[in-house]
Amino acid sequence: MWSWLRKLRDRKTSPQALAERGENVAARFLRNAGYKILERNFRCQSGEIDIVARQGSMLIFVEVKSRAYDDPTPEQQVGGDKQHRITRAAKTYLSRFGVPPAARFDVVAVVWPSGQDPLIRHTQGAFEATF
Repeated sequence: MWSWLRKLRDRKTSPQALAERGENVAARFLRNAGYKILERNFRCQSGEIDIVARQGSMLIFVEVKSRAYDDPTPEQQVGGDKQHRITRAAKTYLSRFGVPPAARFDVVAVVWPSGQDPLIRHTQGAFEATF
């Protein structure tokens, strides 16, 4: 009888829900820092980019990592394979929309300690393109 309530509760605490909340927080954080959000969740055959933003003439591809804990840090979880997939997706993005004067890859970590506001860390130039 109360299965709908259980589903609602489970959906709000699922990893997907945490990731979506983290991406929303990261986008708001970047907007408040003066970035213009161009696209969210850009998907292609090569992979996905959580946020594509612009700051001045710089195009920024942002990977958002949301966690309930900070050990290992979310930034450490963007390893070589993930960097390669993001780079390939960025190459697809650039082939569709043109190449800007400059681009970089950032990571925004959103850590949600139990019952607290999220901690947000923005690492600019977190990694170089890997082809």
